Amino acid sequence: MLGCFDTKGEDFSYLLKSLKALGQQVIAINTGVMETSVDFPIDVDQDAVAEASGTSLEAIRKSNDRGRAVELMGKGAASILADLVVKDKINGVIGMGGGGGTYIILEAMQAVPLGIPKFCLSTVVAKDLSRQIGVKDITLMSSVVDVAGLNSISRLLIRQAASAITAMSDTKVDAAEETKRNIAISMFGNTTKCVDKCTELLRAKGYEVMAFHATGVGGATMESLIREGVFDAVLDVTTTELADELCGGILSAGPDRLTAAAEMGIPQIVVPGCLDMVNFAQMDTLPKEYEARKLYSWAPDVTLMRTNVRENETLGKQLVDKLMGAKAPVEILLPLKGISQIDSEGDIFYDSEADSALFGAIKESADGHVPVMEVDAHINDAAFAKALVERLLKLME
Repeated sequence: MLGCFDTKGEDFSYLLKSLKALGQQVIAINTGVMETSVDFPIDVDQDAVAEASGTSLEAIRKSNDRGRAVELMGKGAASILADLVVKDKINGVIGMGGGGGTYIILEAMQAVPLGIPKFCLSTVVAKDLSRQIGVKDITLMSSVVDVAGLNSISRLLIRQAASAITAMSDTKVDAAEETKRNIAISMFGNTTKCVDKCTELLRAKGYEVMAFHATGVGGATMESLIREGVFDAVLDVTTTELADELCGGILSAGPDRLTAAAEMGIPQIVVPGCLDMVNFAQMDTLPKEYEARKLYSWAPDVTLMRTNVRENETLGKQLVDKLMGAKAPVEILLPLKGISQIDSEGDIFYDSEADSALFGAIKESADGHVPVMEVDAHINDAAFAKALVERLLKLME
């Protein structure tokens, strides 16, 4: 249980009693920076949290900088939680707060891996918290009223929050539901047929396949879970987020996309899927420098821009560079007849010159470093999916 006990002690006292009434053992972590007086024991005090951030509570107070204080206490709380995870001391995390308190809680929860439930009762649930949540499995619940003293509404919601985190932390997966091994796969609307066929073939072999939509947060989530050791192999069919990162599209997964499997020693097959496109929102949001480019309205709020020869040369080199020095087997498969649903002969994004530039850059950069296999098929052909699965299973051996 973590939060600012200095300003919300009454609320946290009630949460603690509610958790203990449900049979929970609780570690109380105080992330407040002001003098604190509460009627329950604090297991990790504010001095320890401040020190875990690399500073001291005295220095934070003297700075008189609220924003910096929130940042540092969030960092310190994350370090405390990370240590508790390593020591196998927690099976759930819960916090409550307003704007600053919520930031601290969500920042701290970044240190807790998938599967350990994370629950935050907050006054700012209606706000866009996507950056603070990141790729973590965090559950948010609106406090409705401010977390500022008990009343009939707050008592009800705090008790519900306590019941929720208790039920979540007590939930176990039936061993009978566990599968042979886990495989991550990336997908897009433009590669759905390929991913569906790969999933069908892998499931027939007894593998569990988890698909991640390449929407920026999807790719970032997949990378994060690879680093947490969730997967045994990766079938990266849809690396389109690299194009958004290069061209300023709205679905970038950041500069670390396509690095986790190589660093963690996870076998992977990589495809330049949907590198023919960059994603923007409505047509009128398109940057002016791209207005003369080949565009396609995939949906009213999705505008696709066709990548050109120069961009494809860069993307091909970047893709290979990210795989250099991989600690486990890796191969790149090239679907020579098109890399997306709308990149086939006669379709809207078909551009043989741009595709040739992409494939050429990949082969030239990979020469002698990363195996490259050319497949005379379109990315959504069943033959290509079959080749992907065959090569992945071979690498996993």
